[in-house]
Amino acid sequence: MNALPAQQPFTYLDPTLGAFEIRPLQVPDDIPLVRSWLRQERAHYWGMQSMDENDLAAFYRDLPESGKGDAFIGYHQGYPAFLMECYDPARDPVGEHYTVQPGDLGMHILIAPTDTPLKGFSRAVFRGIMTFMFRQLGAQRIVVEPDTRNEAIHTLNKAVGFVYERQIELPDKTAELAFCTAAQFEATQPQRASRQTPQRRPDPRTVSDHLQPAIWEKVNRLLVRKAISELSHERVLAPDPIEGEDGRYRLFADDGTTEYRFNGRCITLDHWLVDPDSLEKWADGGQGEIDASRFILEFREQLGISEAMLPTYLEEISSTLYGSAFKHHRSSPTAEALTRADFQTVEASMSEGHPCFIANNGRIGFDALDYPAYAPESGQPVQLLWLAAHRDDTVYAGTDGLDHRNLLRDELGEGQLRRFDDQLRNDGHDPADFHLIPVHPWQWYNKLAHLFAKALAQGRLVCLGYGEDQYRAQQSIRTFFNQDQPEKRYVKTALSILNMGFMRGLSPYYMSTTPAINDFIHNLISQDPYLSDTGFSILREVAGVGYMHPDFETTLDKHSPYRKMLSALWRESPIPTLKPGQRLMTMASLLHVDNDGRAVLPALMRASGLAPEDWLRRYLKAYLSPLLHCFYAHDLVFMPHGENLILVLDDQVPVRMIMKDIAEEVAIMNEEVVLSEKVQRLAVSVPEELKILSIFTDVFDCIFRFIGGLLEEQGDIGEDRFWALVAECVHDYQAAHPHMADKFAAHDLFAPEFTLSCLNRLQLANNQQMINLTDPAANLQFAGTLKNPIAVYAKRPEAVATAGD
Repeated sequence: MNALPAQQPFTYLDPTLGAFEIRPLQVPDDIPLVRSWLRQERAHYWGMQSMDENDLAAFYRDLPESGKGDAFIGYHQGYPAFLMECYDPARDPVGEHYTVQPGDLGMHILIAPTDTPLKGFSRAVFRGIMTFMFRQLGAQRIVVEPDTRNEAIHTLNKAVGFVYERQIELPDKTAELAFCTAAQFEATQPQRASRQTPQRRPDPRTVSDHLQPAIWEKVNRLLVRKAISELSHERVLAPDPIEGEDGRYRLFADDGTTEYRFNGRCITLDHWLVDPDSLEKWADGGQGEIDASRFILEFREQLGISEAMLPTYLEEISSTLYGSAFKHHRSSPTAEALTRADFQTVEASMSEGHPCFIANNGRIGFDALDYPAYAPESGQPVQLLWLAAHRDDTVYAGTDGLDHRNLLRDELGEGQLRRFDDQLRNDGHDPADFHLIPVHPWQWYNKLAHLFAKALAQGRLVCLGYGEDQYRAQQSIRTFFNQDQPEKRYVKTALSILNMGFMRGLSPYYMSTTPAINDFIHNLISQDPYLSDTGFSILREVAGVGYMHPDFETTLDKHSPYRKMLSALWRESPIPTLKPGQRLMTMASLLHVDNDGRAVLPALMRASGLAPEDWLRRYLKAYLSPLLHCFYAHDLVFMPHGENLILVLDDQVPVRMIMKDIAEEVAIMNEEVVLSEKVQRLAVSVPEELKILSIFTDVFDCIFRFIGGLLEEQGDIGEDRFWALVAECVHDYQAAHPHMADKFAAHDLFAPEFTLSCLNRLQLANNQQMINLTDPAANLQFAGTLKNPIAVYAKRPEAVATAGD
């Protein structure tokens, strides 16, 4: 810890509240003041209320003399305002609960009582203290261990960048263990002011702190492991067994001499389990470095990637590696800790992305400062910008009774809405002439401010500034969860970055029909007795608003990303639906493996106290059964991958599923169904023989294949027993619905094999626009068939007849 001279206070200038100063606490001069603060009820978490002045003087005299830490007094505009302690975690009980790294500093803060509170004061104090610790004291990372019951401090910690890892038991409390690096803190600074002047910019080295040799070597191994596994699954590559070396395989690159060797085995659904530590590259007579980008280049011809697509794909690979290094560098919760973590801690802890795609974290458009500010894994709070757009240029739609004004009252509150109205009036506008649109900060600074400059100059668009609530980016990047008021709605924004084959914009035309589509699906599900019995539900997208750029609308193709730059929708929060004792986890967590290689799924099953088979039965009943019913009873299909579903757990046991991201990714595979005009786009044309792939590909191959692999490697039961349970679930569903026997036969889930649909082949063929969402079958890439793992459990006709007698 760097020293601070006693007579030289550290000064921090907050852009809103002005000057703060921090100086060392002085014994005995400051003790009466400190004691008056510590005796307040608000200081009870410090556990020092009973200490008299002599006790406090002895404590604060010993703190620096023992080398354990230092104490400081903070001033705001010349008045004492807060007490701060910095300590060495290695010499504190908290250091027994994690591996202390060089440069770690612990922190305690107590803000002084006041009769005249200032809005935003606590957050300003936190920003000043964090700046002081990083710049003056030389902290590389700050650790805190607040009492689990101290909700106010949790909110403040998260607002300045702390990532919560897990609960720990300390001698005097149950605490939350949380960490914050300089990059995580800088990402939370208001309005990205750090970009504006050299004096305010963060140290440029912070954006590459996580790019360390050991971590870089690890994440490259993991990505090459995934590339070998997925490309072999899709039959782009074909590993050859090495003669005389059981379980060892080789792949030859395009040059015929560069060779990759590894230990692995191919299990059900041609899923390759590859040991990353066993990977070796041999070239020019010696061993080479495992490098994911080089791997793509060395196998380019076999991958079939064109010269036009190669640079973008390599950029996506590099960005995926950059993000993976960040995730492995941070202090992330263990698999066991995630079984107890809160909803948003789990969300931010997900590290793999889509389990099938190799280049799955491209995020092309984000720069090195955008990544820690807006990436979901950074867990940073984000304040959305708000634009007012003239009603003549916009479309708004809401569910019955939810007009735009009522929506804004719900989301902004009367006070904030009044301030925005006053701002419009002061600019000479009538608020009644405008729709308000929430905007991702990146979108404003990188797209809207200049591409929509004419509308801004003419007053057809008005920037109102930042909203008050803090949000957290979700795995989908452009969707935000309200951190300050979790019962409020999610907000989904347009974001013109390229990620996994799509520009992440939002069409204003889709916004105009989104609420109607969601109401239709909600009513269909809620009125179906079987779906109600399973507890299956959706999070409705209850309102949408979109802006139509006059120039782009008249000249560009309707699918152009330039016509999808300024829209937003609001989606229900799952929080109000929870019963006492229930908690939420993204279903993606079932495929998550922590930085030590331990999987969440077996940890969750063990924590439940249920036998693995019983836990899996509950999961399949909650997840697979409703998807089967939607498909067979209603021709209704979703995009049911892990990020799109939320598990509702009770005592770590799945009790129901919540589906989200409805309007863009739901379809009725029956063009003859009679639908109203607003929901007509739900009906899609899919060849009859491909319809069943909505289960075989999206569920069996993209979810269950990975669950089977994790259970085979780390579970208490193997993949064979898992697939037997899948078959049991299908049989149970079919037995409960004998009237659909003809449909079960036409779309046979017990068929001997099914078509292999290849996602990476799609991305390699066109990483700018993989598929057309209005015609999802048009661009699919197939590569033969896969053996159906539940075919062996098909019931013989005579057995079915007997069961029906």
